[in-house]
Amino acid sequence: MKNIQEKLTKNQQIVFDLLELSNEPLKAYSILFNIQEKGMKSPLQVYRALDKLMKLGKVHKIESKNAFITCKNSNCSALTSTSFLICEKCDKVTEIKDDKISAYFSKISNKYNLEYSKHNLEVYGLCKDCKNKN
Repeated sequence: MKNIQEKLTKNQQIVFDLLELSNEPLKAYSILFNIQEKGMKSPLQVYRALDKLMKLGKVHKIESKNAFITCKNSNCSALTSTSFLICEKCDKVTEIKDDKISAYFSKISNKYNLEYSKHNLEVYGLCKDCKNKN
């Protein structure tokens, strides 16, 4: 687990810890359901914690699933540009850390007269474990 206790409020730490233990992306209401016994009763509390965790780069949102995961890359600087490989069967998410992706999108954007600023890339397929089960 990353050492971020000094930066987080109690609610942020509770949400982060739950996401850290999860094997799949969690939706906000699933998070709320799983942490109600710890004192968080309002969806707004969960969303505030998630917003702060995303700003800190500790949590990423999987847009297509409207769900959240912890960042697995230490020293992650991907606050706005993220790339993920997502298994269609087991929901395993792998974050891709490759500066070449942003460079590629910047080059393509320039070709079409757009100034590149960020991206959210989600690539779906079968992970090795699920592929071997078939």
